[in-house]
Formats: sequence, C-alpha cells, structure tokens
Amino acid sequence: MFAKKRRFWIILLVLAVLAGACALYAGDYYRADPAAIAAFPASAVPQPLSDGSIVYAPDDPIAGFIFYPGGKVEHTAYEPLMQACAARGVLCVLTQMPLRLAVLDVNAADGIAQQFPHIDRWYIGGHSLGGSMAASHLAKHVQEYEGLVLLGSYSTADLSAGDVDVLSVYGSEDRVLNAEKYASNRSNLPADFTELVIGGGCHAFFGMYGAQEGDGTPSITAEEQISQTADAIAQFVTTR
Repeated sequence: MFAKKRRFWIILLVLAVLAGACALYAGDYYRADPAAIAAFPASAVPQPLSDGSIVYAPDDPIAGFIFYPGGKVEHTAYEPLMQACAARGVLCVLTQMPLRLAVLDVNAADGIAQQFPHIDRWYIGGHSLGGSMAASHLAKHVQEYEGLVLLGSYSTADLSAGDVDVLSVYGSEDRVLNAEKYASNRSNLPADFTELVIGGGCHAFFGMYGAQEGDGTPSITAEEQISQTADAIAQFVTTR
C-alpha cells in the first residue's frame, strides 16, 4: 500500500513539474510593443477572424498574403508590416499560432483564401520560424499559391522544381538567422528566386517587439526596415 501511494505522489509531482515548465515556456515570449505599433499609420481597419487571425484589407486588393509570425513572438507585433502592405494594395491575413509557434499549426492557412473569393492570387510567407513553416505548408499546396515570402528565414522543404516564385528578405545585421543553414537550404528554392538584403536591417525589425536576444545592431530604424520590406512584397506580388 505504501509503495502505491509513493508512486502516486511521484507521478503527481512529475506532472506538476511538467505543467509548471510548460507554463513558464508558454509565458516566455516576445510581446508586441503597443506604443510603437500605435505610432505607425493605419491603412486598414483590422478585422478579426474566428480562428484568431487578423485581416488587413485595402479597398481594391491586388493579391492576398497569408503571414505566419516568428517563433515565440506575439502575432500582433507584425501589425505595422501588415498595415504597410495593405497600404500598397495587398490584403494581409496575420495568423495567430498556438503558443506562438507556427510549428504547432503548419496548416493554419487552410481555408483562408476561400473566405475571400474576390481574390484569385494568393501568396504565403512568414518571419523566421514562421517563414519556414509557411514554406512547408506551401510545399504540400503548391497549386494554391503564386509565391512564397521569407523574412529572415529559409525553406527546409524542397521547392526547387515547383512553379512557385520566392522572395527572400533579410537584414545585413541579422545575427539570429543561421547563415550556414540559410546557405545550405538555398538549393531548396527555385534558381531564379529573388533575394533582398536590407542594409543595416536586423532580425527583429520585421515586427515591433523590441530587441531580440542574439541579434545584431541595426543601423536603420524599424520603420525603415518595415517600409522597405512592404515595398519589396508589393513589387513581388505585382510583377509576378
């Protein structure tokens, strides 16, 4: 009897430790900076979807863009980038991920395009881990998208033989993006993919969530990096 009680309390203790560890992990993430976000102009009224995603819709969209946020980053930190893209005519859908990890919902984009039947050209992409997971989703749904946008990210899925356009953007001072993995995974992209290196840009400045651990020191502002990124995305979806 004593042995059974002891096992019970040991199991209970282990479960409590695991629950505590999960709670600590879930609470350790980069939070959106409301004051910094409020300083950006709003070009579209955010429209929430039932799954927690947020839509930024211009009056006459030229294309649709589904965005996966970076790992352990609050998704609303990317509102300035979404607003900037919407100001340039791109309807953006900012997805919300479980525990802020796109790897837990790689297919978050499923069913989104069907909610906007007036848009016939769709792109998908994301930042950091979000970009890699967007690429993984696209690899299994190539016929549904015109292209992929990677921000401080790379694709581990082989897209080299598919009929898909790719835009890769990263900052020259990005020290979070693994340069070796970025280089070794270039072969997964089409030979004619478009690459843009933002001079003075860093990893964190695609969103508004403050400095990121291990990142380089930027020599431009987040506003400048977001503006250049939105310009590149708008040009990419317009010329394809």
